[in-house]
Amino acid sequence: MDHLQLLTWARGPGLDLSLGVLVLGVIWRLIEIYGLGRKQDLSAPRDVAGASGWNTIIRRSVPPPGMFKTSPVSYMGGYIFHIGLAIVVFLFAPHIKLVQGVLGLAWPGLPSQMVDFVTVVTMAAMIVVLFDRINKPVKRYLSTFGDWFTWALTFIPLLSGWMAVHHLLVPYTLMLAIHILSVELLLICLPFTKLFHAFTVFGSRWYNGAINGHKGVPV
Repeated sequence: MDHLQLLTWARGPGLDLSLGVLVLGVIWRLIEIYGLGRKQDLSAPRDVAGASGWNTIIRRSVPPPGMFKTSPVSYMGGYIFHIGLAIVVFLFAPHIKLVQGVLGLAWPGLPSQMVDFVTVVTMAAMIVVLFDRINKPVKRYLSTFGDWFTWALTFIPLLSGWMAVHHLLVPYTLMLAIHILSVELLLICLPFTKLFHAFTVFGSRWYNGAINGHKGVPV
């Protein structure tokens, strides 16, 4: 299989396979989560300011008091690469064209130069966060294979996409195929790794806030 055949497979059957696994995997995981069942809370609700699901979503989206000074790399790097990743995925014109081809939806994108800059900043933030995790004994001890694996799953598509745009290292068709295949691997693994928090982060925060808010405890 030459470069063009690999690229054709990645953009055709490979994409269909990865999207199918992603959709079925997400549905299955959501059924697991919402099918667990919850005991009915018979206690009287206690109204306390700031104790609700929506307040928890907002409060958990910013660093707790004092934590930014305690762990600036984790928080600053985390915000930068999450926001940067969202910009690269959803506001790069070729990505929008892909979504339009699959779902028929489209929206304005950013200039390619701006997305290129954001990509470099995002990769730099991810590398800084990685080295911080490696250099801090507690973080390193608490890290599992899943943490390193999901970091690589997220970083490789960024790097390979950036290299494809700039025609670096290998022929463009091969690097583009590598980029697409790395994205497809990410899509396949997403429902079964810690990356699934992309679908549950706000729902879980709202649920924890609502449950504790019923008891009058802001979290």
